[in-house]
Amino acid sequence: MAKLRMKKLELIAPLTDSKKIIEFIQRQGVVEICENSDTELETANVTAVMGEFERFRSTASSALDILNRYAPEKKPVTDMFGGRTEIEKHDFGDKAAQLEKIMNGAADIIRNSRIISDAQAETVQLTLKNDLLQPWINLDVPLNFKGTAKTSAFIGSLSGQLTADEIEANLNYTSDSASGNGNLFKACAVEIVSSSKEQTNVFILCSKEMSAETEEKLRKMSFVPISETPPVTASELIQKNSRRITELMKQSEEAEKNIISMNTFREQLEFAIDFLSMRTEKYAALSKLGITGTTFVLNGYIPEKYCESLKKSVEKKYTVIITFNDPDEDEDVPVLLENGKFSAPVEGITRMYAMPSKGDVDPTPVMAFFYYLFFGMMLSDAGYGVLMVIGTSIVLSKFRLEDNMRKTMVMFRNCGISTIFWGAMFGSWFGDIVQIIGREFFGKEIGSIALWFQPLDDPIKLLLFSFGLGILHLFLGVGVSFKMEWDDGHKLGAFLDTVPIYLTITGVAPLAASILTEVPQILKTAGMYMMIAGIILLILTAGRSSKSIFGKLFGGLYALYNTATGYLGDILSYSRLLALGLATGSIASVINLIGTMPENKIVKLILLIVVFIVGHTANLAINLLGAYVHTDRLQFVELFGKFYTGGGREFTPFGVNTKYIKFKEEKINE
Repeated sequence: MAKLRMKKLELIAPLTDSKKIIEFIQRQGVVEICENSDTELETANVTAVMGEFERFRSTASSALDILNRYAPEKKPVTDMFGGRTEIEKHDFGDKAAQLEKIMNGAADIIRNSRIISDAQAETVQLTLKNDLLQPWINLDVPLNFKGTAKTSAFIGSLSGQLTADEIEANLNYTSDSASGNGNLFKACAVEIVSSSKEQTNVFILCSKEMSAETEEKLRKMSFVPISETPPVTASELIQKNSRRITELMKQSEEAEKNIISMNTFREQLEFAIDFLSMRTEKYAALSKLGITGTTFVLNGYIPEKYCESLKKSVEKKYTVIITFNDPDEDEDVPVLLENGKFSAPVEGITRMYAMPSKGDVDPTPVMAFFYYLFFGMMLSDAGYGVLMVIGTSIVLSKFRLEDNMRKTMVMFRNCGISTIFWGAMFGSWFGDIVQIIGREFFGKEIGSIALWFQPLDDPIKLLLFSFGLGILHLFLGVGVSFKMEWDDGHKLGAFLDTVPIYLTITGVAPLAASILTEVPQILKTAGMYMMIAGIILLILTAGRSSKSIFGKLFGGLYALYNTATGYLGDILSYSRLLALGLATGSIASVINLIGTMPENKIVKLILLIVVFIVGHTANLAINLLGAYVHTDRLQFVELFGKFYTGGGREFTPFGVNTKYIKFKEEKINE
């Protein structure tokens, strides 16, 4: 079905029912609400309410992050496929009524987390202080000791490693100016508390009279007083800090136990986050409504297929007036894709590139067949394809998948089926494991098991086949461009823009192929005439929009040049089908060869099993990624470039955009 037709919805209802109707529409998830554009209608100011909800949601999210950090939830790897938890509508209401309790629990988790972080910060500070105090542990006076009634004390550090005699030589001997007899006397006593190559920690005691002179001399020696000056010794302060660190560790452990004990609170926090997100989105939607004194007006877009079912559902519950109209030509109408089972799985590839614009067709059904085809050719090992099909089938059957995840799994399953087909055609089952086992363990030579041919034996054949598929792929894009022009009424233009390219490329193909292989003369002759006809048509018609003869001629020549260089580069791009296909098989064969290197059969078997599991797992992972990337590239660059513009806006309905829960009730779009 490709792009769904959109309708413009207008809903008018009593203002008293606005919240209930908005909640109902939110659960249906089929309406994209637009901003009120009628200047005569008022809008609700819900900024404060939304801010409050956002604050609560942030609190719950922080609490959940803390809980995940201290008590991580142990989930099996397969849980990633489980999807969101389903919840009944009445259960949703019961849990919503407990929001205050949940927020109190969240606040308690955050409070305990702050206790831990504060304790850790203070512990770091105290540990640093103890490290700084360690050199002073042998000092038996308080760190703030300044001296006695007749003495002055200096406690601090000097640069370098010094002895007491060296320090005293700079401090102690001075003239007795007070007595005037010129005698020398010892004014200071120096004690080395500790020392290293970088600094010397000292305790200096001098008389009160010499305090100022000693201080001046110490300043010149770059003396640095101790930074810690409490009225206790360094040893006592270290012990005090150590006791505090022990207390902080106990507080931190207790707080961590409190957080871990709330592990069962995780589900409530997840519910609160989703509930508050829904409420925030609900009030954001309310702010888009146009309001009168007693009524409100809601405008939006809705896929046409849901119009009647939504109208019946809403009118059954509420008093409303709903009308549906075609959007105006200049409106920015959103795009919603819907395809069949074969094409829908690759819708994500289209979204990855760009949504179709108003004038585009949906490229998803156009590219689907070739997407699966090219992916299988690039991976091209039937054993790997079997693993893909089995793995994706198990996931699809055993797990309750979200819609996007289900489509992805189906896409890879289809790619796996294609891989089995091409692997069987090329005779690659985990490389050449069949031949290896037959030769090494049973003494039997097994020839090729390819249903078509082995690429390593005839790579030119696969290269030409790849180019042929590439030409068909490009012609498909040109054909879509033809149809779009034809539908727009430009029938002559569609013919003249398409047929010359078909003739030219088709004519060149057998001539170019003859360079690499034998081509029947009749095909080369027919190709020559087709190429000439295509070139003539291209030169004569490509510049038709120009008014002058020279403009038409040069326009035609320029188009010929662009066609020749552009399509040549495009076609050569399909050689990656050969390159990646050969890489997968070659690496697989090398892995098998490594596993059979020992002479002893028992050792050989053991090594082969180990190398087989490890090597083929790595080869599958690497080439799976390569096939995915390069298949996307062939669609985005080669195919889309022929007809697709993109730039459309994806349909974003007002719905239950939650992370952890979803409503179990059926929606009208299911």
